[in-house]
Amino acid sequence: MVPSPTLEPMDAPLSVDLNLPEDRPGPRLRRKAKRVWVGGTPIGDGAPVAVQSMCTTLTHDVDATIRQIDALQEAGCEIARVAVPDKRAGEALKEIVRRSILPVVADIHFDYKLALMALDAKVHKLRLNPGNIHNKDGVREVTRRAKEQGTPIRIGVNHGSIGDRQPGDLRDEAQRMVDLALSEIKILEDLDFDDIVVSVKAFDVPVMIAAYRRLAKVVPYPLHLGVTEAGTALAGSIRSAAGMSVLLYEGLGDTIRVSLSEDPVVEVKAAFDLLKSLGLRDQGLTLVACPSCGRADIDLIPLAKVAEERLRAMPTPMKVAVMGCEVNGPGEAKDADVGIAGGVGKGAIFRKGKVVGVYPEDKLMDALLAEIDKILVENGKEPYSQKAPKLSHEGMLTPGRSVPAGTRT
Repeated sequence: MVPSPTLEPMDAPLSVDLNLPEDRPGPRLRRKAKRVWVGGTPIGDGAPVAVQSMCTTLTHDVDATIRQIDALQEAGCEIARVAVPDKRAGEALKEIVRRSILPVVADIHFDYKLALMALDAKVHKLRLNPGNIHNKDGVREVTRRAKEQGTPIRIGVNHGSIGDRQPGDLRDEAQRMVDLALSEIKILEDLDFDDIVVSVKAFDVPVMIAAYRRLAKVVPYPLHLGVTEAGTALAGSIRSAAGMSVLLYEGLGDTIRVSLSEDPVVEVKAAFDLLKSLGLRDQGLTLVACPSCGRADIDLIPLAKVAEERLRAMPTPMKVAVMGCEVNGPGEAKDADVGIAGGVGKGAIFRKGKVVGVYPEDKLMDALLAEIDKILVENGKEPYSQKAPKLSHEGMLTPGRSVPAGTRT
């Protein structure tokens, strides 16, 4: 007869060596990388993971481009990239650089002469795509000029630009991207240029992850992470998070762009939400919201959406909860700084799990903002409520939601 295994008590302590990086409840130590400055924004060598985006305007439309850069900066973006597809765009760069509140990166494909125009305009960084800039003497000329001016260069490999596989080439797609990046880096290093950032982006998440992992082992330069052509807001954010969060959690990545078929401000919001979820950036609002269910006695979903929009511009880091249940809400979100827990046509405002007041449903957002102001003032900060967008979820409510669950029709 086989003896039954001895079961340990459920409350027996788990023997875990918390000195091991893989057992720590947080991202692993950041990969050491050379510090590169893009204007006044540092990348690598322990600097916070920088958030960047790319303008969707026609670059030669200077006023429209500057308006979009201003909107990006207001959303928290730290580096703005602009496309330079032609001479008109190149000629506009000088004025864009002069007026931009953010460091400007010139995105160059095909023609190295456009990179020279960008250097004349004193852009803060160049992005060169080695997959389609085939004039390597031109790349050398650009590198010499960039070195003279102290302008960093990102070697930006995209999987879609690496060309067709040749007969007999047994490398996988990730290695083909890495090898292309390394060949371009060698051109720069041979000219004693090392103010370099590197990216190896792909749409296929496993390929992208493998490429960055391999690249990180063989170069000392900061890594720009991204999943290229990720898609629309929902699908693209998920795909970007699936790829970048793995690498960021492993300590890889020094700057990121969430590439979406959307207003670039949405990219910035998604990027910060990604970094905050991993504990890599502590900036502004972190919203905790339950998914709602049939037990909720308050119309949670529109309330949570309005809370997010009204609080998103808050400059001080704060965790705010919007919970649908008056009983479980404060307990489930007890680590939140402040929050709402729904009741029947009303809700409780709580701080660190303790109820501090009960208000009618239509007064909850104002009560939440008032409590946030109290927290800010207590900590020597300016109140926020007067700066918050004036939004309401009136007209968004679901009929019958704010009545007791047992009497709903």
